[in-house]
Amino acid sequence: MTRFPSPARRRFLLTAWAATAVSVSLAACASSTFPFIPSHYTFSQQQVQDAVQRKFPYQHTMSQLFDVALKNPVVGLLPDTNRISVQLDAHLASPFLQQPVDGIFTLSSQLAYDSASHSVVLVSPHVDNVNVSSGAQAYSQQINAAAGLLATQLLTNYPIYTFKPEQLQFAGVHYEPGTITILTNGIRVQIVEK
Repeated sequence: MTRFPSPARRRFLLTAWAATAVSVSLAACASSTFPFIPSHYTFSQQQVQDAVQRKFPYQHTMSQLFDVALKNPVVGLLPDTNRISVQLDAHLASPFLQQPVDGIFTLSSQLAYDSASHSVVLVSPHVDNVNVSSGAQAYSQQINAAAGLLATQLLTNYPIYTFKPEQLQFAGVHYEPGTITILTNGIRVQIVEK
């Protein structure tokens, strides 16, 4: 005669088996370094576009020689150089110019993490290209210098994404962004234990 376990014993065995299965599943999903948080965070080109857009339109007088107005930023991703680009419509007026000049400034910048503000910020921006109408070609050197100075003043350490505290801590362990990689469709920020 075969003896079957009692109903209480069967419930205990089923509960123990289920707990073991869940533990094995969770262990397979979690990495040892990041138990329940992702190993990276990716934000989109549109999120960067929205952040940069808040800075414009922008007007500034450069050394009382140029009145510069910048607007309509368009953010691009440059994965080959691990930089982002910002193309801006520019309007320049100066006593040295017969009439105001319109053009396009194209800037690019690296990204870095600023721990004080918990933000990914633009660093080392520089002007890649200044394209102005033919009437201002004689002043292209001065316009390029003004554009470079303005890019440095305007965009250095400008935050494009700020992490919320809950994104960087779990169960009393603090994390921080590590390597920042520009992808074709977004920006991936590695998350590492602090």
